[in-house]
Amino acid sequence: MKNRFTTASFAAAMIALVATGAAAQPRPSTLAMSCGQARALVASRGAIVLGTGPHTYDRYVAHTGFCPHDQTTEPAFEPTRDNPQCYIGNRCIARRSEQPTGDSGGGGGGGGMN
Repeated sequence: MKNRFTTASFAAAMIALVATGAAAQPRPSTLAMSCGQARALVASRGAIVLGTGPHTYDRYVAHTGFCPHDQTTEPAFEPTRDNPQCYIGNRCIARRSEQPTGDSGGGGGGGGMN
């Protein structure tokens, strides 16, 4: 009997954990904050996902240290309660690969010997 009680208790605990998990937490929205509040939230958390409209959201970071090593940042301007284009922090983007410009050094001219 003890095993059945322990199994039932474990199952009930797991259901309770799932029911109160991250899925139940609402995402903060920039539309409900002032520009300063949104900027301060990104700065204090370092990285955070914020809603920016009824069906839109993105991840914002304080600096490149919160991005994967192969990414960099670009400034992020989003609507807030008091500013339609508020700088709230940065967003991680892929680094641009360095493309050589001009002559690749392969040569293409004459110079052959006859």
